[in-house]
Amino acid sequence: MAGGFVNPVGAGKNYEGRTTLYVILASVMAAFGGLMFGYDIGISGGVTSMDMFLEEFFPVVFRNKENKKSNYCEYDNQGLQAFTSSLYLAGMVASLAASYTTRNWGRQPSILTGGIIFLGGAILNAAAVNLIMLIIGRIMLGVGIGFACQAVPLYLSEIAPSHLRGALNIMFQLVITFGILCANLINYGTGKLEPWGWRLSLGLAAVPGVIVTVGALFLPETPNSLIERGKMEKGRATLIKIRGTPNVDEEFNDMVEASKIANSVKHPWRNLMQRRYRPQLIIGTMIPFLNQMTGINAIMFYAPVLFKTIGFASDASLYSAVIVGGVNLLSTLVAIAVVDKWGRKILVYQAGVQMFISLVLVGIILRYNLGQHNDLSKGLGIFVVVLICVFVSAFAWSWGPILWLIPSEIFPMEVRSAGQSLAIATNLVFTFAIGQSLLTMLCVFEYGLFFFFAGWVFLMTVFVGLLMPETKGVPIEDIAPLFRNHWIWKRLIPPKPDGYYEKFDQEHAVELKKVRAEDPKQGSV
Repeated sequence: MAGGFVNPVGAGKNYEGRTTLYVILASVMAAFGGLMFGYDIGISGGVTSMDMFLEEFFPVVFRNKENKKSNYCEYDNQGLQAFTSSLYLAGMVASLAASYTTRNWGRQPSILTGGIIFLGGAILNAAAVNLIMLIIGRIMLGVGIGFACQAVPLYLSEIAPSHLRGALNIMFQLVITFGILCANLINYGTGKLEPWGWRLSLGLAAVPGVIVTVGALFLPETPNSLIERGKMEKGRATLIKIRGTPNVDEEFNDMVEASKIANSVKHPWRNLMQRRYRPQLIIGTMIPFLNQMTGINAIMFYAPVLFKTIGFASDASLYSAVIVGGVNLLSTLVAIAVVDKWGRKILVYQAGVQMFISLVLVGIILRYNLGQHNDLSKGLGIFVVVLICVFVSAFAWSWGPILWLIPSEIFPMEVRSAGQSLAIATNLVFTFAIGQSLLTMLCVFEYGLFFFFAGWVFLMTVFVGLLMPETKGVPIEDIAPLFRNHWIWKRLIPPKPDGYYEKFDQEHAVELKKVRAEDPKQGSV
């Protein structure tokens, strides 16, 4: 694809370049960091539904199943939920720590660190002989995922040309869905391998760990990160290589200017709390919070458990989880195909309606057809699986991708690493909260749980419509002015910005350069 990157009128600049094979390969390799996250999401739900695993580590839950306790409460056990959720609490802490690594050492070392630690956690889980070993292994997995989730979306957004940033960034979500599907297929097979099938499921997490660790060794660092750390010539050479043209002066100069501002900020976490970053801070934390309130992880973590709850046999529940995983993967391809053509917001609007209707219908079916000890009829059971697939497909081309895409592109360079860490930490802390409470919520709310999530889907669709600007096709260093011109956010931003926003506002760029020529201190942060 030759020629300059064409952006919407008034949205930003026209940088020269083309989509090179080099940047595609680097993006694909980096995106495989999502394989670790996806594999764990898929594998944990299947393992926690295996009788051989429950009998060894959670005998109380095993006895509840054997005694046919209430449909909604069979798996209500804090220890079992801690097995799933402990990983995400560790990931939250790790993602905050990764902000320092990513800013000062680069994006590539953070990805490498995540892969190595995740690999160690997989080995420990496979060898676990008691609950303590199991939880420590889960914590190590969480640390690895925290580093990867913080660094990979940032890497993808920075290395991608603006007109493909959405598609390349969504590859991270695509690989997550691929990992979920692989895990569901593995659980379907290992569930029949008594009494050690669960060890194989958990141990095969080493495969994503090896792929990410080895792949990270070959990743080039992003030009933005190199320039931010003072490696100007290497940053320029990398930019030329990924853009496929020596004519990168304009984009390089913008990166250098953004880097000067970034390096003048000695305390990015403190600066992130300033009023001028308030819109990015609100959106960057609300997007991951609302992502969890869709209820998606209630389905993806515990899909086999959920299907068993509504009356499916063990094999049928795992098989249904495989179907859901396949729908998730294929629907993410839709997002890659259209996100840079249609934009981010239109996908959220459409998906909001689809997800809301699906959740309400599932709640109604369970309300009138599933009691404390009954099973759904075969026809209704299949219909519930179809509705869940409809829900998952909508999530996969909307809230799934924008979780990683929006926070990685809206923060200016000087607070980008800190902002991305905060967004990922927010996602993981609420992932932990959902993982730790979901089975209890199912026991307490019963069918009402689906109405609960449907209400949140309605609210979050309104939130995006009112507060999130469209970032389609806008160069990553040109996104800040979108908030200054937004009908709501412009009221929060200081009326006289201190130089950063003028720099990237085309209307004032020429005037600003003249001012700086006369007095270099003008427009500084």
